[in-house]
Amino acid sequence: MTTSGARRARSVIVALCLLMAGGYAIAGHGSFVLVLYSNGRLVPGNIDVEAGLRSAIDSSAKRPVQIFSEFLDRPEFVGEAYENTMTTYLHDKYADHPPAVVVAVARDSLDFVLRHREALFPGVPVVHSAVFASFPTPLRPMPADVVGVPVDYDIGGTIEQALRWHPKTERIYFVTGSTPRDRQWDALLRDKAARLGGHLQPEFLAGLPIDDLTARLRELAAGSLVFTPGFYQSGDAQWFSPRDSVELIAQASAVPVYGTFSTFVGTGAVGGRVPRFEAMGRQAGEIVNSLLGGAAAASLELPERMPNTLNVDLRQTRRWGISDADIPSDAVVEFKQPTFWEAYRTAALIGATVILLQAGLIAALMLEHRRRRKAEVALVQRGSELAHASRLAIAGELTASIAHEINQPLAAILANTEAAELMLKSGHRSADEIGSILADIRRDDLRASDVIARLRALLAKHTIARQPLELNEAIAQGCALIEGEARRRSIELVMRPSTNPVQVVGDRIQIQQVLINLVLNAMDAVDNLPEPRRTIVVAIAERADSVSVTVSDRGHGIAPDDLPKLFDSFFSTKRRGMGLGLSITRSIVEAHGGRIGAASTPGESTVFHVELPIRVEAHAGHQERR
Repeated sequence: MTTSGARRARSVIVALCLLMAGGYAIAGHGSFVLVLYSNGRLVPGNIDVEAGLRSAIDSSAKRPVQIFSEFLDRPEFVGEAYENTMTTYLHDKYADHPPAVVVAVARDSLDFVLRHREALFPGVPVVHSAVFASFPTPLRPMPADVVGVPVDYDIGGTIEQALRWHPKTERIYFVTGSTPRDRQWDALLRDKAARLGGHLQPEFLAGLPIDDLTARLRELAAGSLVFTPGFYQSGDAQWFSPRDSVELIAQASAVPVYGTFSTFVGTGAVGGRVPRFEAMGRQAGEIVNSLLGGAAAASLELPERMPNTLNVDLRQTRRWGISDADIPSDAVVEFKQPTFWEAYRTAALIGATVILLQAGLIAALMLEHRRRRKAEVALVQRGSELAHASRLAIAGELTASIAHEINQPLAAILANTEAAELMLKSGHRSADEIGSILADIRRDDLRASDVIARLRALLAKHTIARQPLELNEAIAQGCALIEGEARRRSIELVMRPSTNPVQVVGDRIQIQQVLINLVLNAMDAVDNLPEPRRTIVVAIAERADSVSVTVSDRGHGIAPDDLPKLFDSFFSTKRRGMGLGLSITRSIVEAHGGRIGAASTPGESTVFHVELPIRVEAHAGHQERR
């Protein structure tokens, strides 16, 4: 191409670049930092450097900092003509808005800026990052306003660590490419290999076609290692980024692979003792902050070198039999599966807290349940004692009738005994008559004994026993106990049992107590009334799944305002009543799973009705029998 043709080409390129860059016009009055990378935008090392740089640079509303990035795209584009084109492009693009600081990433970018600094940004301080201090040539002294922390890739340290992990290694293969930069790496590695111990045999796989390279790597025998800085171009002119080339090498290699850059971790390589690109970017960002803050470049106290750290892929160390315990404690270990605590610490703490709270709540509820249970037991006991006291009170009310019931058979026994004595004294000793007298005595004795037995059963302080019982029979026994009181008061007590036997589950004495309470109240209601109204009817009726017991009288009735309060404790319509009888009655009925109520027509009648559940098994059998 002629000189004029080259000049026209450069002009077209610059025009196109400026046109494409039109959308990057710098706005505002903040500081502007230009970052110039040696190679392409998507090179992993560049991405890490930029991440570290941007995370470190201080930018605020008071001092906004804008960062713009440019790329030389080495090694694909090289030569004087290309550099002149890039110089013109960068000068023209940023002529009206020169940067406050220029950051040069890697040696090619730094060399480019130093060569063309006067044409580009004269007097603008330069910060270099990721610059190899001794490769491809030793870093020469820099101007006072060109500062940075250089790096030294610890190739020897990486190989030493690899040999500690693989002590049986006899051969090391160094893999490089075919570009001028790749050949520079090959020369450096040959120099390093010459310093290895005599028991190690180095071999160099430089600039091979891809197929030949992968074939050689697959055939490597045990006792070998691979070391590579990656490469840009293979011997058959295929282009790669260094990371992509290492991924290809690691996939093909039959032995462990080690490398020079932190970005190689994750490609299949084991790792290496290297500086981290993100740390290089953060270091450069901190220098930029100092320069933007007004510090002179020459006054900065900077480290001599970026630190090298052992970076490894835990998946690869385990693949090649390296124990986790043999990895140094200061190593950066990537792709480590987090422990349960590391992965779910927050969730575990929340879960544990919830479980502890639930356990505490459950314990509190169990304690409360225990307290309530004890209170219920105590309440049942108090209720039982109160019911017993009520039965004692009933016995007091029945004293006269009970005495009469016992006196009658006792008087009959006495009369029969006197008659027998007279017969014996008179000499009239008819065996039939004596036998009849003895039978009468026995009957009257049993009659008195039965009265006492029923009274003892009513008055005894017994444990509540819930068991099946025939309701007609239990009610009949209760009526028999107060029948004497009815006769004493000249009251007719009528019982109307159900047509069929009805079984319920409950305590016989307590059910009889309910009946006696209701009947005694009915007796009080009909006292002093004309004889036709002095009748109390106890009726039992079977329903679908329950049985009702009604006690009705034809007394004065109950006032409508008093009906809702009848079963309240300490409410009574009697002058001397304590108001506990009906309250205890309701408690007993409800404890048996039933309910009690009352209906009244003032001046005419009152009906108390008790409803109890029928025993299911018995009821079902009864239905089948019918």
